[in-house]
Amino acid sequence: MHILLIEDDPFIARAVTAALESEAHVVSYAASGREGLTEIAVRLPDAVLLDLGLPGMDGIDVLKTIRSKPEPISSLPVIVVTARESLDARLEGLDAGADDYILKPFHMSELIARLRAVMRRKGPLANEVLRHGKLSLNTVTHLCTKGSESVTLSKREYALLVALMTRPGAILSKRMIEEKLYAPGEEPEGNAIEYLIHALRNKIGRETIENIRGLGWRMRKEED
Repeated sequence: MHILLIEDDPFIARAVTAALESEAHVVSYAASGREGLTEIAVRLPDAVLLDLGLPGMDGIDVLKTIRSKPEPISSLPVIVVTARESLDARLEGLDAGADDYILKPFHMSELIARLRAVMRRKGPLANEVLRHGKLSLNTVTHLCTKGSESVTLSKREYALLVALMTRPGAILSKRMIEEKLYAPGEEPEGNAIEYLIHALRNKIGRETIENIRGLGWRMRKEED
């Protein structure tokens, strides 16, 4: 799944991102409410983890804005993640449209379990299985197949393939890929992205991922 984390505390953001990526989720990060709303408009995530105490625009206002938008944005699963522990604060968040509410500090295992529960209640994802030619990728079971053959992917290979297959034909720059695969503040070494793409190509077919010189990479158009 593609999860958008809206959280202004970089320490919490890094920890949550690492935990979610260990479950093979693709994580986008926004440090403010307005930045989060922009992220949603640019690339609709499967779920949102939303802090309330955000700079500039409070999380409750972000949640109300999401619910006021037309479909499919208005029905986005949103879990509020906050230190506001009063009953009034929890009720305010739920009344504003939160699907669940978890208090800081929390165990990562509980957050992941709540995320799974919310997604089950929302029903199966429309893009549960991504396809490109003979290649298919199940974003729930993480099963990748090429024709009748199963393909074993590492955590980052899986996240990279999801990013590419979610936007077929779109060119992803090196920086865009780094932002999708690495936690905020975590810098990949040297040619880590190029090496990762090389390894993924060897598994799914070198012709599947196309290098657009000077711009980045994309899934090769099926008609090519």
